[in-house]
Amino acid sequence: MSLGMAKSPTGGAGSRHVNERRSLDLISVEGVIKRQNMLRAWKQVKANQGASGIDGISIEEFPKYAHGNWGGIKQSLLEGGYQPSPVKRVKIPKDSGGIRNLGIPTVMDRVIQQAISQVLTPVFDPHFSESSFGFRPGRSAHQAVRKVLKDIREGYRYVVDIDLEKFFDSVDHDVLMSRVARRVKDKGLLRLIGRYLRCGVVVNGRLNQTTKGVPQGGPLSPMLSNILLDDLDKELEKRGHRFARYADDLIILTKSERAAYRVMASISLFLEKKLKVKLNREKSKILRAQDSCFLGFTFPRRKLTTTEKAIHGFKTKLRRLTGRSWGVSMPYRYASLSRYIQGWMNYFGVGMKYNDVVELDHWLRRRIRMCYWKQWRKARRRIGELIKLGSARYQAILTGLSRKSYWHLAKTLSTNMGLSKAFLEQQGLVSIRTLWIQIHYPAKAR
Repeated sequence: MSLGMAKSPTGGAGSRHVNERRSLDLISVEGVIKRQNMLRAWKQVKANQGASGIDGISIEEFPKYAHGNWGGIKQSLLEGGYQPSPVKRVKIPKDSGGIRNLGIPTVMDRVIQQAISQVLTPVFDPHFSESSFGFRPGRSAHQAVRKVLKDIREGYRYVVDIDLEKFFDSVDHDVLMSRVARRVKDKGLLRLIGRYLRCGVVVNGRLNQTTKGVPQGGPLSPMLSNILLDDLDKELEKRGHRFARYADDLIILTKSERAAYRVMASISLFLEKKLKVKLNREKSKILRAQDSCFLGFTFPRRKLTTTEKAIHGFKTKLRRLTGRSWGVSMPYRYASLSRYIQGWMNYFGVGMKYNDVVELDHWLRRRIRMCYWKQWRKARRRIGELIKLGSARYQAILTGLSRKSYWHLAKTLSTNMGLSKAFLEQQGLVSIRTLWIQIHYPAKAR
């Protein structure tokens, strides 16, 4: 169904207003469960994969379940009797320390939530701020950090780093639903969204009621968080502030330290009074722009740089994937490394320095050589494998008989000749340097 505004034959403001009202009236449960919309939602949920909810039905099992049960579920949605299942609580560690609570809905509820989000997006998204980047079509975290960099280069020297305290766990349902109702007039759809907010969470086998919060993990949560925080964006725009927001990550830029403190005080009051959202006063801070961090990047000397923390996390994960005691085949190891490195570089590679990338590449190849050394185990096989791979016999014998550490032997002339860069890449080892070149010099990479 078409959710956009119809063209006015006269082009008048009154006609546009009438057409917008008509488009808003089309946002309903009937629109959500239309076949085309539901199929698109299922395709997205399937692509995202994810674990099963409390009913134990997996992505693979869902088509069979839906074939036998969708008729009844569709009818209950239309009649207003559908009750979403509680979400399954999963705790995952944060990169910054602490624990993040994720709520995993059943696959059926994920599909319905995705379908709702698809209907709401064309209605709400065009009205969102240009400085909001999280979970929006055609927008990305890279765009957010580049906007911050642009503002810094234009003389905004201080950053107000806003940290919202347990935002997704503390959203006031009444405040949120009043903002959803500004553009959604269908009572059935409003009721369904409200039920998703209050569906409860299962923790250690016990059902807990949810009177606050938007469960992280459901496809509808990002849209709802953007709807609520759009009021904050509009307030910042009204005051003429430069800012960038990605979901609940927000920084505001000012030209002076004094202005930064004034903004921190006034915005804290707005969040707590108008949106009933609490500020984490310990983590919220005022910094010089070059000392600030946003979405894993810093801005020293007005340049975009990946944080040391992100690089440390990258190396920690690579250590696990190249652990000598991980009893997997080399093809499986290479495939795991490729998936992780390509994903990490696609995001963080834009802020990496060339010299750091080259050093990481050398380090990774050295660790892979240790894996081969461990697999070959006995001296006779090590010597034979090195000779077969092109090492000089004398050097291969010296290295194969040596009792020095894996780390030391992974850098000898013999292992570097046999387990060369070209050989490792031929086997499937992804080159971090090559990925960096593809990101920074795409024409040269081709």
